[in-house]
Amino acid sequence: MKKFSIGLLIFFAALGAFAQSDLQPLAVVKLNKSETITVKQLKTRANFIQKQYGMESLPIEQKQALLENLIAEKLITQAAAKEGLSVTDSQVDDAFLNTFSQQLGTRVSEAQLEDLIKKQTGKSLDDYIKEYSGMSKSEYKAYLKNQLIIQQYIFSKKQSEIQAVAATDEEIRNAYEMNKSTFVWNDMMKLFLVMVPKGSNDMAARALATDLRNKYKGDSKKLEEIKNSNENGTNYRAGDITVAKTAQQAQQLGWSIDRLNELFGKSAGYLSEVTETASDFQFYAVLKRYDAKMLSISDVVQPETTVTVYDYLKRNITSQKQSQYFTEAAQEISKSLDIPSNVDRKKTGDALKKLLNWQ
Repeated sequence: MKKFSIGLLIFFAALGAFAQSDLQPLAVVKLNKSETITVKQLKTRANFIQKQYGMESLPIEQKQALLENLIAEKLITQAAAKEGLSVTDSQVDDAFLNTFSQQLGTRVSEAQLEDLIKKQTGKSLDDYIKEYSGMSKSEYKAYLKNQLIIQQYIFSKKQSEIQAVAATDEEIRNAYEMNKSTFVWNDMMKLFLVMVPKGSNDMAARALATDLRNKYKGDSKKLEEIKNSNENGTNYRAGDITVAKTAQQAQQLGWSIDRLNELFGKSAGYLSEVTETASDFQFYAVLKRYDAKMLSISDVVQPETTVTVYDYLKRNITSQKQSQYFTEAAQEISKSLDIPSNVDRKKTGDALKKLLNWQ
């Protein structure tokens, strides 16, 4: 019994040592207010990076670089606060939902996202985000909020310079030549797609989907009425979409590959039956078909749009160059703010490396 008690004492002492280590201050940023960066906060950010890039662990040098990034973030967010810059909760929520809406291929509310993740994974939204990012939902939103504030501040200081950065004609044409084989249209179809979320009442959702299908079947001119209804976006989602014959597209729609192949066997004017997915009831009408082809630099990227391959490359190369300039501007600004009166590094040299030597 005495041996067991001693073992417990050692165990709890070890827990206490770990807890104290996590609370160790690494730096204090005090440009506008006093904010401490602890080992625990650095571990959270390191975990986020590891989750994003599928890494088992980070070397000490990268942990040191992450610490410097955290210091730079706090310097800029405090400088922004000092100048009265801020972002609203609704802006943060929009950025949060955009992260997932882009992956899903459709705009969703937080409640819809919660419901979808619960049905597909059995996890809560908070647990799913923790698994995906290493952060809780509130921590992830706080991270996004800081990123939005930093963007706002840097842009306010370097707006004209950032906007002046643009892709050249030579860069655009070289990029096309180097990536010509990737500019293709797969077989595509333009659909009118209606999705009715199940919510808490599957029967009511099925009935609504059936009613909407019958309305469209009776008169295809009802399409605009269905799209423009106040119920669109609340009780159901309806609109025109272009569907490509790819596995990724099938996943975004919640369809099997067989169902997607079946779709591409249909002609314009075809109206599907109401079908059930994990999260909703759907039906679609085929409006138009587009055959696969290689794209020239002057072709439009997507059917029935005005953006050409040239425009697409110009926008993306410009965005990359502006992003690079933005990063350099952020580093320049944070370096100018990183003075002893604004930052107190509590641990440096071997003492810092010792604290960063976790697995």
